[in-house]
Amino acid sequence: MKKETPTNYGRRGGEKRALLAVSLNMASFIIKPAHLRCVLRTNRLFWELRSRITLCLDRSYATEGDNRVPKIYTKTGDKGFSSTFTGERRPKEDDIFEALGNTDELSSAIGLAREFCLDKGHTFTHQLDKIQCILQDVGSNIATPRSSARDSHIKRTKFTAQPIMDLETWIDKFTNELPPLTNFILPSGGKSSAALHLARTVCRRAERCVAPIVRSGEADPDVAKFLNRLSDYLFTVARYAAMKEGNEETIYKRPE
Repeated sequence: MKKETPTNYGRRGGEKRALLAVSLNMASFIIKPAHLRCVLRTNRLFWELRSRITLCLDRSYATEGDNRVPKIYTKTGDKGFSSTFTGERRPKEDDIFEALGNTDELSSAIGLAREFCLDKGHTFTHQLDKIQCILQDVGSNIATPRSSARDSHIKRTKFTAQPIMDLETWIDKFTNELPPLTNFILPSGGKSSAALHLARTVCRRAERCVAPIVRSGEADPDVAKFLNRLSDYLFTVARYAAMKEGNEETIYKRPE
């Protein structure tokens, strides 16, 4: 039989005391239901608090006062129909949605061009920011066909002429700094310039889609005027970007 040393005895004694303490604690919870209820209640409160924190973090798309967690998908367009702002259901290939898709694509194209311009330190990127915001207003106006709109709809989505005047001011400013245009130029002049030219062509397509909607009286005439002036702005600012970067624009030459 192994003889107990003071060290072994002390260690074993400590282990026995720890085991006895655990046993007593377990016994106390067993014989005292109030302790068990306290633990369960604390656990429940912890998970409720955690759920509330998670809900707050997930509510980035929620409106104030709305406790529901919204989803990016709605499934309402699965059958090939979408809703206008007035609540009218139309096929997705309707002229309204075609125009909305093109203005959305235009905003994306401008956003891409803006990133190239930011990399080069151009000072006009704040104008591109503002234009992207205005394109949201363009979309709101297009999505509110007058034939089904109430006065409240029209008031909320009315499009004014001020953005058109802003574009004309910017165009005139850049034109005064640019050399006279004496030849047809091709989209070129560096990444910033070429991307702005690409946005210009998307703008032209958006304008073509919006024109018949405006003629039918379903959208404000100033929406079409804005898109027309925006393509001129994008052409001008593309040339300005090329000049500021010291890049040469490609001149059209008739093939021999």
